[in-house]
Amino acid sequence: MSLTSVFSRDDLLHCIHAALPSQRQGQRDLPKLAARLEALIRADLLPDRLDAWYGLTAWLTGGSLWSDVYIDSADVHSSATQRFAVLMDVLAANPGLAAAVRRAIREVLDETDGANLFGEVGIPSDRGFLSEFGDRLTAKLIPAPRDDHDLSHLMSRSFQRDKDLTLIRGLQPSTFQRAVELLFPVSEPEMRAALRRAMADGFRLLVARVQGQGLSLKLRARSERRPVAESPFKRLTDSGENLLCAWEQGRLSSQLIEAWEADLEASRAEMQLISARLETEGISVDIVYGLDVLDRCLGRMASIVGVMAAEPGSPGPALLLLRQLTFAAHESTSLRHLVRGNLQRLQRRIVDRAGKTGEHYIAETPGDYRHIWAAAAGGGLLTVGTAAMKMTVAGAGLALFLEGLGSGLNYAVSFLLLQAFGLILATKQPAMTAATFAAIIRDRKGDERLDVIVDYAACICHSQLAAAIANVVMVAGGAYAFDAAWQFATGHHFLTLKEADYVFHSLSPVDSGTVFYAALTGVILYLAALVGGWVDNWVVYHRLPQAIAEHRLGNRFGRMRMMRLAGIVSRNMSGWATNVSLGLMLGMTPVLGKFFGLPLDVRHVTLNSGILSLATSSLEVALNLRLLLLAVAGVGTMFVLNLGVSFALSLMTAVRAYDLPRSDLRELRRRLLHRLRTRPRDFLLPPRRSVATG
Repeated sequence: MSLTSVFSRDDLLHCIHAALPSQRQGQRDLPKLAARLEALIRADLLPDRLDAWYGLTAWLTGGSLWSDVYIDSADVHSSATQRFAVLMDVLAANPGLAAAVRRAIREVLDETDGANLFGEVGIPSDRGFLSEFGDRLTAKLIPAPRDDHDLSHLMSRSFQRDKDLTLIRGLQPSTFQRAVELLFPVSEPEMRAALRRAMADGFRLLVARVQGQGLSLKLRARSERRPVAESPFKRLTDSGENLLCAWEQGRLSSQLIEAWEADLEASRAEMQLISARLETEGISVDIVYGLDVLDRCLGRMASIVGVMAAEPGSPGPALLLLRQLTFAAHESTSLRHLVRGNLQRLQRRIVDRAGKTGEHYIAETPGDYRHIWAAAAGGGLLTVGTAAMKMTVAGAGLALFLEGLGSGLNYAVSFLLLQAFGLILATKQPAMTAATFAAIIRDRKGDERLDVIVDYAACICHSQLAAAIANVVMVAGGAYAFDAAWQFATGHHFLTLKEADYVFHSLSPVDSGTVFYAALTGVILYLAALVGGWVDNWVVYHRLPQAIAEHRLGNRFGRMRMMRLAGIVSRNMSGWATNVSLGLMLGMTPVLGKFFGLPLDVRHVTLNSGILSLATSSLEVALNLRLLLLAVAGVGTMFVLNLGVSFALSLMTAVRAYDLPRSDLRELRRRLLHRLRTRPRDFLLPPRRSVATG
């Protein structure tokens, strides 16, 4: 008589009650356990067994089993382990039921292939970051067909949610060993044989991945120069095959394990060398992705070797491997985890580049402060011409694309001139100073570090304020002077009354979308800084300065000229990219908004201060005081949102790139507020001394 005919649901419920203390036999959730066990041991087809197994694991990760026990969010692990302990108690007290469950598990193992479970789950494909991203995005948008004969699919299906990991997180080695003894007893070696075969096949897949990825051109080009046969990745695959064959034949020795571990350490050292060179030679997402694949493969192989070398009855290595597989299965469909893991290093380099630029925008001494005033004043005067040209392009009646392109080129040329003459535009500072601020938080050590960081925060604030005031005052005064000169030369104001009236209404924070547009401009300022950092990394990665210095044009113009040109490109390419991208985004955003019918426009505080001054001088006695006050309020709103949004986004990016602890940020916020209450002058006026650098 088959085991399935022995156990009805009532029999199973009786077995459960008999195995539990009397005071806990009346719980309403126990019949669900009986139903899950019945479905598992009665299933005749593989899809039904897999569904039943999934149902049983879902029951294990449910809430508190006992209604008289309060389980809060901090004790969710104990809730899952409590249910698991109940299941083990029931199986231990009923050998026949345990045998039926083992038979169901064995049939699942016999009908499925577990190689991908050990060799593929949680390890990205070899096709690259974009292909992996596309696959994961497609899987989220389009339902994938079931593949019941691949055991890895059951693992991924069973651990999709964070809640599904609660049992694995809280599972203790002693409890895990008890489960192994009940479900995979030594007396039934065929139970373990299928898993051993799957683990061996998975190890071979990992060996092949390591050799292919480690010996790829993109990694060999950044490794130590040596013959392929001497590569640590090649040696690791050879020693791995030797170790695996010995384990399958039952003659695994400590010498083979030590040889493999030595090659493993050599491979990791080679990866660290490649990683270090990326920091100096430019980040490639494709190479970072390849290193991530290698790191995951080596970690999985190390866990498998740990299981191979473990003594009988030692549950630690097997539990470690199980946890690794479950967490990998959970992360294998996550877009956020893929993007964060592969782009963080590029993000860090971009932030580092912005931080170095931002150091020039922080006044630590009275001399620095005077320089910022002078440079910002010059930037304000130059922006007068930018504002005038912008109004000329807007009033020319050009096609939308040409209007956007013209405005964008006008902005870009203006920003490039600012860079060439060393002038400052206040709105470009926050994206740079925020990165510098985050780098200071990361690098400072010791008990006084937060006080030093607060000093820097005060420096950033009064430096930014000085630049903004100098920009606005000079662009306003320059605009009045420009309009007076224009009127003297032409006999009329630069703007017509209609154009001036439009300016006043468009700048009002009440009657227009100025608030949203100013915040959007802050986002554009932030994005332009990212573009500059990315281009800087691209130039370094592709060794563009070296290519220019070695170009054949040097034979005609001279090698020294080409080397000087290479130096200019190396020093300025990042700024050029930032300025051109910022100009084009500011110019094209309104055009794209009109094209798509979206409420998109930009409000830049310095540019619009100049435009407002031109409009004010044009209206003369017809000036409406209410409109003027609203327009001035709009400029103030732009100041806050342009700088605030850009700084906040840049600081958030830097915090993520540097993995700064939130506890430090909370304490820093507390000290900043305390300094602002007790010493507000530090945030408004120039420093009396240099900020401490130790």
